[in-house]
Amino acid sequence: MDTLTSQKCVACRRDSPSVTSEEVSLLMPQIPEWSLVEEGQIPRLTRHYRVKNFQEALDLTTRIGALAEGEGHHPRLVTEFGSLVVTWWTHKIRNLHKNDFIMAAKTDVIWTNWLD
Repeated sequence: MDTLTSQKCVACRRDSPSVTSEEVSLLMPQIPEWSLVEEGQIPRLTRHYRVKNFQEALDLTTRIGALAEGEGHHPRLVTEFGSLVVTWWTHKIRNLHKNDFIMAAKTDVIWTNWLD
């Protein structure tokens, strides 16, 4: 099985399949720092990153934004002094798709490289 970070996002349409609860159970352990939350009856993946100041939060936001543009899949990014909250879900299907797990894993790679 390929790791999430080695996979690419696929274009989604409104009829694209959501992940099943069984798939969620298999995918969540691959992104252990992420939380599964529900907002407005839509499940989402979210993670809070702590940084030193606003400039670091802005720089991290820019890197994750570039990743999102490259994959054609876009998160909600809340940038504040000392923190960045990243939330992934698939807007078109109003649910979670495997793309969201791929992007969460790739976001973690950016974070790990950030710490090095």
